[in-house]
Amino acid sequence: MSNPAYIHPSAVVDEGATLGASVKVWHFCHIMPGATLGEGTSLGQNCFVADGVKTGANCKVQNNVSLYSGVTLGNDVFLGPSCVFTNVINPRSSVVRRDSYSPTHVGDGASVGANATILCGITIGNHAFIGAGAVVLRDVPNFAIMVGNPATQNGWMSAHGCRLDFNNGKATCPESGEEYKIEGDRVERI
Repeated sequence: MSNPAYIHPSAVVDEGATLGASVKVWHFCHIMPGATLGEGTSLGQNCFVADGVKTGANCKVQNNVSLYSGVTLGNDVFLGPSCVFTNVINPRSSVVRRDSYSPTHVGDGASVGANATILCGITIGNHAFIGAGAVVLRDVPNFAIMVGNPATQNGWMSAHGCRLDFNNGKATCPESGEEYKIEGDRVERI
């Protein structure tokens, strides 16, 4: 038998939102109708989840993160405190652009550091790692490490969260022992 979702009394979960088993919604969060949180997902204090947002299972969303319409998360995604997602490329207060939201997808196992900003309309690859404060303006390959403003690639990271050092096109994660290969700008597990 799975555990029901836990919702802190200060949180607001609108009718029509879908919460998977063992979801945790902490202080002062707001989840809109039509949002879906996958099993085991946790929202830290003061998070907002808009209509149409979908998360996979076991996502960890830290304090002060807003997930706007158009954002989807794969499984096992980590979002650091106060990271920022957008959904309109050219916002103006006087112009309504609700019909032109640009979708943003964060792949399975990816991590986004504290205070990073993710431009809308991009894909962050599986197990990618976005450093704290990075400003991501383009798609990110699987396993890539991205840092800076604008974010540039600074290496590769294993699914376990360790930097990969390639020698003759192959690398081994120092913690998990998993092996990887690199071909051009693509990294894959062997």
